[in-house]
Amino acid sequence: MLLDEKHGIVTAAKSLTTKHNLSAGIQNAVNAVLPHSPPEIKLVSLSSTLATNAIVEGKGNPVCLLLIGYDPRIIAEIRFERLVDNRHIVFIQGGHTVTGDEQYPLDIQAARQAIQTYAPQVSAFAISSYFGVRNPAHELRVKRLVRRLTNLPVTCGHELTTQLDAPLRAITVALNARLISLMQQLILEVREFLSTQGIDAPLMVVKGDGSLMDANAALERPVETILSGPAASVVGALYLCKEKDGIIIDMGGTTTDIAAVVEGIPAVSHTGAKVGGWQTMVEAMDIHTTGLGGDSEVHADKEGKLTIGPRRVIPLSLLAMDYPSVAQTLQRQLERRPGIDDGRFVMHQRPLGVDRNNLTSTQREIWERLSQGPLSLVDLLEGVDTPSYYRHSLGVLIERGLVVAGDFTPTDAVHVLGQYRVGSVEAAELGARLWARRLGTDKEEFCRRVVKQVIIQAGRAVIDSALAGEGKLNPVSQDSVGHLFINRALGADDNGNLGVTVSLKHSLIGVGAPAATYLTPLAEKLGTALHIPENAEVANAIGAVAGGVVQNVRILVRRPAGIDNPYRAYSPFGVRDFTELEDAVTYAKKTACRLARRRAHEAGAARVKVYTKRNDETVDLQNDRLHIGTELVATAVGRPRLKDNY
Repeated sequence: MLLDEKHGIVTAAKSLTTKHNLSAGIQNAVNAVLPHSPPEIKLVSLSSTLATNAIVEGKGNPVCLLLIGYDPRIIAEIRFERLVDNRHIVFIQGGHTVTGDEQYPLDIQAARQAIQTYAPQVSAFAISSYFGVRNPAHELRVKRLVRRLTNLPVTCGHELTTQLDAPLRAITVALNARLISLMQQLILEVREFLSTQGIDAPLMVVKGDGSLMDANAALERPVETILSGPAASVVGALYLCKEKDGIIIDMGGTTTDIAAVVEGIPAVSHTGAKVGGWQTMVEAMDIHTTGLGGDSEVHADKEGKLTIGPRRVIPLSLLAMDYPSVAQTLQRQLERRPGIDDGRFVMHQRPLGVDRNNLTSTQREIWERLSQGPLSLVDLLEGVDTPSYYRHSLGVLIERGLVVAGDFTPTDAVHVLGQYRVGSVEAAELGARLWARRLGTDKEEFCRRVVKQVIIQAGRAVIDSALAGEGKLNPVSQDSVGHLFINRALGADDNGNLGVTVSLKHSLIGVGAPAATYLTPLAEKLGTALHIPENAEVANAIGAVAGGVVQNVRILVRRPAGIDNPYRAYSPFGVRDFTELEDAVTYAKKTACRLARRRAHEAGAARVKVYTKRNDETVDLQNDRLHIGTELVATAVGRPRLKDNY
């Protein structure tokens, strides 16, 4: 979308997502938007679902997690193996106490050995020290060591959050490390494309709270772009529509994102965004995200019950546009005996570069076999001696983002039903016939079931989101009666004697390409109105340029123990003690303001203003008031620097 600050939207265009080549879809959209004689571009802003989708789909590159002073039993309870290979989690003696005092001396030699051992096997390092937010000294020493011994990216827990909760901090920093190379791939490819177009303007990326940061900052802290896409859509929806109260739903290719807005202001989750089952410590809009979109994979259990997602795949209708052999393969599969892998394809995902030393021999073999284009899973596995191991190796390549799958999706279903026609209808119908044969029905009925299931799952997500705002209720997963009521209301269960209806108090505000297809019947089931504003399909792009740069810094002041001890300020640089409270608060305020201003400039802001807030926590005693702690919050705000003043 091309936006003029004075005249609004100049022109807008959309392009199909090219999952196998992240920047190609962006290039197609930009080419469609720019006129033959393009005006001078002063700012480019990008909202990305890359981080959110990677977490939802369980994707990311291998990392080494260095845990300083952690009890291994804490990590064992949170199934970290889903995030980091257990062999790459290293426990190192050290860490601090809640007061910021050293718990044990840092075992720097153990850190050195771990770094040298795992550097050839991973793409980045993540460091989290016990109570590192109270004293980051050990994290900073190990970070310096990583940089001295390797050229790999490294992130510390205290750089991403100031909150206490060692396991969540470890999760957040590990996610950040897994995402760095993926974000690097996207940003470098976008920059290369902009350069070929002669566009020499600052590149910004939307954060999860709807604010912006310079692309260089996003390369270091990609986890902060969790919910970037939906946050931009919320900002864009508010820009486009007159509704000030409602539930904004952004349905995309991979996820459905839901945010409640009251008086034009979306809520922000200060406890941290939760995405793909992982609770993080990243401040973001309070957005409920579920792995459900137009390009989500369709599954069926043994009884033929359908579920959609959470993994995104390339729809058959879109895959066949670029590769006509896909439709030919589907036709051949229809002419022979049914198989469990019918209709499934895999193909190369173009990365910046692949380190073949980090691939097993089987993974290298698969990678080479897919170099010429998509291959059906049936053909890939044909003649393989150990198909189970081959499948496992393929799964690793998909998880690492080196291979992408193609399969039947809701996008294909609406092609068959005539509700959406941008790809190969032939491939969609062939895929539907394969599924219908498997389930003992016809292709139209199967596609109607797919669309109905999308609406049901979207409805559950909306109800979950609405209930979360009323005391964190969640009857769908915890209560059989609540589960029954919601299923009946959404039409997922038409049996029994009890009919159930629900009614939302506020309207649905739909944005995203599939909004009209799925949200119109959903609004009817939820007993509310649906508003789809003009230009809703580009709300995300509007939100990407409508936001500003915002950076928050929090510094805590408290007495470590006992009323006779000095006041201690806990900053990202370490701890500092003061005899008087006000001296400590003054230091905290100056340090927070200086750091917030610096971070805002690094994030690409111009004309920065810094606002401070002091939060005192006290307890009234009989004849006195006891000071528990003081938090100083500095917020730096500015508009992005444009080309002329960058």
